Amino acid sequence: MRLRTLACLTLGLALAVTSRALGAEEAAPKPKPAPPPSAEELERALDRGAAFLLRIQNRDGSWGTARRTKDLNIYAPVPGAHLAFRSAVTSLCVMALTELEGARPQVGSAIDRGERWLFENLPRLRRATGDALYNVWGHGYAIQALARLARRPPQDEARLRKVRNLIAGQVDLLGRYETVDGGWGYYDFNAHTQKPTADSTSFTTATILVAFAEARDLGSTLPEKLVKRAADSIVRQRKPDFSYLYGEYLKWRPMRGINRQGGSLGRSQACNLALRLWGDRAITDEVMKTALDRLFARNLWLDIGRKRPIPHESWFQVAGYFFYYGHYYAALCLEKLPPAERPEYQAHLAAVLLRLQEKDGSWWDFPFYDYHQPYGTAYALLALRRCR
Repeated sequence: MRLRTLACLTLGLALAVTSRALGAEEAAPKPKPAPPPSAEELERALDRGAAFLLRIQNRDGSWGTARRTKDLNIYAPVPGAHLAFRSAVTSLCVMALTELEGARPQVGSAIDRGERWLFENLPRLRRATGDALYNVWGHGYAIQALARLARRPPQDEARLRKVRNLIAGQVDLLGRYETVDGGWGYYDFNAHTQKPTADSTSFTTATILVAFAEARDLGSTLPEKLVKRAADSIVRQRKPDFSYLYGEYLKWRPMRGINRQGGSLGRSQACNLALRLWGDRAITDEVMKTALDRLFARNLWLDIGRKRPIPHESWFQVAGYFFYYGHYYAALCLEKLPPAERPEYQAHLAAVLLRLQEKDGSWWDFPFYDYHQPYGTAYALLALRRCR
């Protein structure tokens, strides 16, 4: 009887400790206040970052190459995978430069060259092989870049018609590469069918839904069922604390490290934003602020993974390439808050990004052929511009 009583007490104590630990994780941490950056600091960082992108642009107008390799490289079947990477990275660089052009007219010619490259190459972007669907990233970010280009002069009818047709083409291709259950993933290691059989990943789907929202705001027509299936796939991956699974294939392992708050830091912002943009009333200002508080209070979990050469080798299985991605979508989230509530988060975002700018003006988080510096710099510039 005594042994049974002792066992019950021990089990009760263990359950209480576990409950408190999980409750502590679910509670929203508050980051310590960060000093706001000076306008001079911000503009100097933006100038250096823009100058870096101008300096490394390829002769054909694109950004990024497959030439810089290491002993461990991301699986990238040629040539399709690299066209996908270059399309996504070039789109991000064009997006960043269009937002900086007003005060920096010298970037105009680089944008023009990037636009010509996108016009020429996007129509032939497809998946590389049955299992490598990196093209979905190219389609998604191309839609955002094209939406920005549509608002840029010259506003002649022929050019605008071309931009709108390209957007429609990218949306059509995303309809073809949608997974069978809705949403998008970038691998299909199952049946390699025409309609991918892989499960969607929450952040890839969120990225594309954010791009779809920009196309919608431009006046493009989006297939309602395609959007709904994508949003539903993210909701299925949403946990009660508004962190998100990495992908639907992990739905039976919700407490695996990659699916906990620390593992979700880099994708919660994108998922919250995507659902908010498409009318999910569960994504309130408080939900967005809680996610931002977690990002900045626990930023070290993302930072520890930054620049590690092996994907998902860090704590919570964080991959380095989530660092600037996560902060870019955090910047978009803070824009959805009331103006009076933004400065606190702008200060935190600037404090993180300003200290990490490299000597050459770039930002990067994961050694990735020769794409990491342009995409990291583009994400950082897009985020810092929203810290003004």
